[in-house]
Amino acid sequence: MSSIELVADFGHQVTGVTVAEDGRIFVNFPRWTEDTEVSVAELKDGQLRPYPDEGWNGWRNAKKDDVTPHDHWVCVQSVVADQRGSLWVLDPAAPAQAHLVAGGAKLVRIDLATDKVAQTIAFDEDAAPQGSYLNDVRFSNDGKYAYITDSGVQGALLVVDIASGKAARVLDGHPSTQMKKGLDVTADGKVLRRPDGRGVEFSADGIELSGDGKYLYWQAIKGDELYRIPTAALTGPGVQGEDVGGQVEPYGKNGVNDGLLIARGTELMYLTSVQDNAIKVRDLAQGPSAQARIVVQDERLRWPDTFSQGPDGTIYVTTSHIQDSAFFKPEAPAALPTQLWKVVV
Repeated sequence: MSSIELVADFGHQVTGVTVAEDGRIFVNFPRWTEDTEVSVAELKDGQLRPYPDEGWNGWRNAKKDDVTPHDHWVCVQSVVADQRGSLWVLDPAAPAQAHLVAGGAKLVRIDLATDKVAQTIAFDEDAAPQGSYLNDVRFSNDGKYAYITDSGVQGALLVVDIASGKAARVLDGHPSTQMKKGLDVTADGKVLRRPDGRGVEFSADGIELSGDGKYLYWQAIKGDELYRIPTAALTGPGVQGEDVGGQVEPYGKNGVNDGLLIARGTELMYLTSVQDNAIKVRDLAQGPSAQARIVVQDERLRWPDTFSQGPDGTIYVTTSHIQDSAFFKPEAPAALPTQLWKVVV
């Protein structure tokens, strides 16, 4: 059994983490229950540095009519270093997971050598309609495509041609990208519900690419099944607007999970098991029947959220404490303390 070691404490609700090839660590803080001053930051010597600068972090919900959404972080959900010298920031632009700010949904590339924005891919209403919440992103091995999950009202995947910036919305409404009816997400042994009775309602969320780049995997948080599709289906007929639902393959039970990570050079898929305060792993080489086993279980893993793997192989994970947030506990502070951990083998 492994253990966890604290890397950083935050005074705000963290979701994403990524470690670049040079070991630099980046995190992000979505505007869910507070109008946080820092959306994207580099973690350096235990301190958070607004990234790429304070200007991009200058959005405030209270001033949304005065601040342009296309060149500010509105509500960032994910940060992913592509191991090619760039940091990508995914901004669904829907504070509180509610109304999408027009012109704000985007995928932004930052050159890590210069710390300057190098490319912005804006998503129109066809790609990110009202009610969407773009969640996480992976990149094809050749760097030509981005794959994004939409965990919003109607789940879907986005396939983005990076050179052109064009995005195709695929598997929109397909059973594999939707919340599973009748499934209750629990925390601390109890069904997690908002004051109005709603439970956890996240569609396609966790996403990961196989090491050889041939398969894309995903699952809904309000779901327990892992799915995959050949990436050739997405970058071929998928981007042409054809229905690729027939090529989706159920790939066994993961249970309720948020983040997915296939460790480099392996077929081991790590899972953030939010109901169990645990990290689990499945050996995908064993096929859909592979069972998940616990790697580490710790009461401090309160809603383990997003994984990243450092250049030395160390696995990092954020705990976003969603069950402790004002969404589910109205008495909770707007600024929710959260953490970044690393797994110690």
